Amino acid sequence: MNNLKSNVKRHIPKDWLCELRILHRLGIQTLTDIARTGWVNIIIITTMAAILMIFGACFRTALSISSFSKELGSALEISVYLKSNVNLEQVKKEIETYEHVEEITVIPKNESWHKLKTEMSLPDIDNPLPDTFHVKVDNIDNLQIVFDNIKKHQSVEDMSYAKDIVAKMEVVNHVIKTITIMIIIIMGLLTITIINNTIQLVIQARKEEIEIMRLMGVSNWYIRFPFVMQGAFYGFAGSLIALVPLKYVQNGLMNMHKFFMVPTPPHALNLVVLVMFSMSILFGAIGSYWCIKKHLQV
Repeated sequence: MNNLKSNVKRHIPKDWLCELRILHRLGIQTLTDIARTGWVNIIIITTMAAILMIFGACFRTALSISSFSKELGSALEISVYLKSNVNLEQVKKEIETYEHVEEITVIPKNESWHKLKTEMSLPDIDNPLPDTFHVKVDNIDNLQIVFDNIKKHQSVEDMSYAKDIVAKMEVVNHVIKTITIMIIIIMGLLTITIINNTIQLVIQARKEEIEIMRLMGVSNWYIRFPFVMQGAFYGFAGSLIALVPLKYVQNGLMNMHKFFMVPTPPHALNLVVLVMFSMSILFGAIGSYWCIKKHLQV
C-alpha cells in the first residue's frame, strides 16, 4: 500500500505556488511563535550571544596563537654538522630531496672560522669547525621527522635543534585545541538545553492547536518546521549580537600581529564568523527538533 502511494505521488505534478504558500504560512507561524514567547526571547538571545561571544573570542585567539607558533616554528632550524672531506653540494642535493625540507643554507667551515676569529681573540691553530647546514622545515610538527631522516645520512657527524622550544610550542598548541573543543561541547550543550526549555513552553501554548492538526492528518514536517526555525532563529540572532565584541577582539589581535610583525591568519575572521553562525543555527535547530520529538512524538 505504501509503495502504491509513493508511486502515485511521483506522478502527481507539484504545484509550486501551493508549496510557496505553505512555506509562507510556516514562516508566519514561526514569527507568531517567537512573538508568543515575549520577553523570554531577550533572555534566550542574550544568553546565547554571551556563549557565542566566548566561543568566538577563544576560537579567533586560537587561530592567532597557531599563527605565532607556525611563524616561530618556521624560524627554527636544524643544524647539521658534516664530516670532513665531503662534497657539500652533493650532500645538499640529497638532503633537499627529503620530505618536508624547505630550504638549506650552507655554512662552510672556513666562513664560520673567519667569523669566529673576527669576534674573538683566538690562537693561530687549524680550523676545528665542521661544515654546517641550516635546514628549514615546512612545518614545526615535521621537525623531528626531518631530524631523524637526516641523521641517517652517512655524511652527517652530528645534529641539533631547539627541542625544548618545540616541545613547549606543541604543548601550547595542544592546550589551545583542547580548550576550543571543550568550549564547542559546552556551547552545544547549553544552547540545546536553553532552546529545548523554550520550545517546550511554546509547545504547551499550542498544545490544543497541534492536536487538532494531527487529527486532521497534517504532516509531521509541517508541525516540526516552525519550531525548528524558531530554534535556528535564536542561534542566528545570538550570533549577530556576538559579532560586536568579536570585532573588538579582532582589532586587538590585529594590532598584536602588527606589533610582533607576524602575518595574520588568512580569512581568520571570516572563518570564525562562518563557524559561529553555522554552529549556533545548527545547535538551535537540533535543540528544537529533540524537544518536539520528545514531547510531541511526531
